[in-house]
Amino acid sequence: MKITRRNFLTATGAAALAAGLPARLWSLGTIEAGNIRIDSLSDGNLTLPGNFIFGPAPQDELAELLKTHGIDTIPERVTPPCNVTLLRDGSRTVLFDTGAGPAFQATAGELPDALDELGVAPEDVTHVVFTHGHPDHLWGVLDDFDEPVFYEAQHMMGRVEFDYWSDPDTVNTIGESRATFAVGAKRRLETMGADAFVLFEGESEVLPGILAIPTFGHSPGHYAFALAAGGTQVMVVGDALTNGHMAFERPDWPSGSDQDQAAGAATRVKLLDRIVADDMTLIGYHLDRPGIGKAEKLSEGRFRFTAL
Repeated sequence: MKITRRNFLTATGAAALAAGLPARLWSLGTIEAGNIRIDSLSDGNLTLPGNFIFGPAPQDELAELLKTHGIDTIPERVTPPCNVTLLRDGSRTVLFDTGAGPAFQATAGELPDALDELGVAPEDVTHVVFTHGHPDHLWGVLDDFDEPVFYEAQHMMGRVEFDYWSDPDTVNTIGESRATFAVGAKRRLETMGADAFVLFEGESEVLPGILAIPTFGHSPGHYAFALAAGGTQVMVVGDALTNGHMAFERPDWPSGSDQDQAAGAATRVKLLDRIVADDMTLIGYHLDRPGIGKAEKLSEGRFRFTAL
């Protein structure tokens, strides 16, 4: 297995550089194994209140943990990257999540440009597999005109997740801070149409060499995916692990980003145990770019993330 990191300068970035403005760099990591190539592509980043993630954690212990990572104070704002995974094997081009699209946050929705840098056109994508239905993962399924972006692709989502976001009552039960998530997801799923989706359940091979693993908690039907890449395995963790410090070193702590905080914590511990036991490389949607790395078990329920 070969892992590389690269930066691409976009045409827009080149023009900015010529004008004396800061250039935009696409941050990419690539895993190559046999005929399989897995790219981690940038959809930009989010801007969130720090307490959206850190609020429920024990604050004194959290402050000490963050200091070991060079973070002197618990941040009021965080800007997690959005890393979308693309798998190509010569016959399939599989995209895991579609990014935020044009209507969520101005700093996100850049996946089309990142794909263009790789020479991948929207019609080249054969399958879109969703980890879950939060805005930064689902809303990029439609363009500015509410047309499907990846119009030749088969779209796939866990049945629990699809049913949750399709339910008209979700907007009334999800809580005020996430009500727009429910409205936006329902509209996009309805616009795509139920017949555009293949729904799956349980732990199952959704495509040859792609195993869906239930990782409920961050959202009601969140999934991670184990990819067979030559003689190794790669785990696309989605938002089951959302940062390289607290989520690994204290996965048992509650995270405010999880809809079900107790389930999210239990899922993190179980998933990390599996990743370490199987010596998997992992790709995290919000881990520091390029989002690719390894987990090391320090003690029972405690881990360390090392970026590759």
